[in-house]
Amino acid sequence: MLVEKDILKALDSMRPFLQADNGDVELVEVTEDGIVKVRLQGECEKCPLSIMTLRAGIERSLMKKVPGIKRIEAVK
Repeated sequence: MLVEKDILKALDSMRPFLQADNGDVELVEVTEDGIVKVRLQGECEKCPLSIMTLRAGIERSLMKKVPGIKRIEAVK
């Protein structure tokens, strides 16, 4: 089972990059089947490139740092 504190620690390491563009990310839920649900905030929420941030930035980094993550999903 994925450990929420490890995911939060990994998200904390990404926050400065998101906050530099007036954005942020919030952990919403971690499912038992390895899906991490996050909410993009601030400028990230309405940015047309947010899917790239989610996939190429957040998802790739989380999957590298926390074994067992299968996918990242953005929720509203």
